[in-house]
Amino acid sequence: MAQDRFVPATSLRHDRSANDNVDLGLRQFLLQVYNYMAGALCLSGLTAYLAIETGFYQRIAGTGFIWLVIFAPLVALLFLTIRLEKMPLASVMALFWIYACLMGLSFAGIFLIYTNESIVRTFFISAAIFAATSLYGYATKADLSRFGSILTMALLATIVVSFANILLASTILQIAVSAVAAVLFVGLTAYDTQRLKQIYQACYPSEPTVKMALMGALTLYLDFINLFVLLLQFSGDRRR
Repeated sequence: MAQDRFVPATSLRHDRSANDNVDLGLRQFLLQVYNYMAGALCLSGLTAYLAIETGFYQRIAGTGFIWLVIFAPLVALLFLTIRLEKMPLASVMALFWIYACLMGLSFAGIFLIYTNESIVRTFFISAAIFAATSLYGYATKADLSRFGSILTMALLATIVVSFANILLASTILQIAVSAVAAVLFVGLTAYDTQRLKQIYQACYPSEPTVKMALMGALTLYLDFINLFVLLLQFSGDRRR
């Protein structure tokens, strides 16, 4: 019985070394993801700011080009998602940064609607919430995969209600939808972070590709942007 419970010290050291390698590789992969995400956020913010400061956004806001600006990010996202495996890395990288610019241009109008102080305050609040939630998704032992479909269906429901509210024009309903959607994106941030962790573990001992890191960054970027915009709609100070 005693022999059955005996584990050689060399085996323990080997297992510990393997776990340390997995943890180190995972941290490096997630750091790469967060760096790409941060770069995309900076590029989007700079694009939005320059679009307002140069007057470019104001000039197209009252024309049909505004619809091109609004739908261009969606087209780029769909193209990137569908063609990801067949595109060379350089093209994926270029489209990733182009998408960040298009997103910045599409929501540049927030600088005309909300005060700069309100935008900055909401950004840092969103960053704190995102960081805490992503850390939870990384550290938790609970399996969040069972919540993925629930969060997605609930988000689709809020989108449908939001479109319906275009006809109803209810301020209270819009605030409620924004609050619920913000909570959903908090949940999706934790879920997506854990999913990235699982992707790395599924690839180990091979390293995840740069394409995987870019798509992971894009997923978390969208979680953050949506959380930021929803919180801004919910609590932002409008210009008079």
